[in-house]
Parts: sequence; C-alpha cells; structure tokens
Amino acid sequence: MTSHHLLPVHTGTVIEDDSLTLDQLCDACGVHAEWVISLVEESIIEPQGDEIQVWRFSGGCLIRVRSALRLHHDLGVNLAGIALALDLMDELENMRTQLKIMKRD
Repeated sequence: MTSHHLLPVHTGTVIEDDSLTLDQLCDACGVHAEWVISLVEESIIEPQGDEIQVWRFSGGCLIRVRSALRLHHDLGVNLAGIALALDLMDELENMRTQLKIMKRD
C-alpha cells in the first residue's frame, strides 16, 4: 500500500463537553454529511437532537467517525461490519479497564 492511500492519524485530547455540528464534524473528519448520516442510521454514532439541523456530536462521536473511516478505507469494511468492529473494540476496552481495576485491588 502506498502512502497516498493511508489516512492521517490524529492525536490529542478529546473534550467530551464540547459538541460539534454536523458541518463541523464533517470538516474535522474530511467526510461528506451523507457518510455521517449513514453512520447515524446504522447506530454507529448517536447525535444529540431530533432534527438533522440541530444535531450535536460529542468528542466520542468524532473518534468513532475517524475509526469508522479508517476501517472503511484501509480494510474495506462495510457499515454493518464497522458497527460490529467498533462495538467489539469498545467492549475490549471496557474489559481492559475492568482488568486494570481488578489488578489494583
């Protein structure tokens, strides 16, 4: 795979109290609104608000959209597969956190 096929990896701190509009999320991830809407329809991310015009997205949604994008572009995973992969990754992270807590006791 050549370097022009790889997506950049962004690092930094996500502040959960911040929220993004649909346009801001799209700009931050370099995707079209249709992609984000399809992620919402597959329950991969969950916006706050009932209407698209007032949707707000958390920092966690930003991370999930970027992860979904990497899965789609790098591995060719479809939306259903992305949903499953991200859910499994979340569960794995929760289990690791629980294991760390148990080791401390």
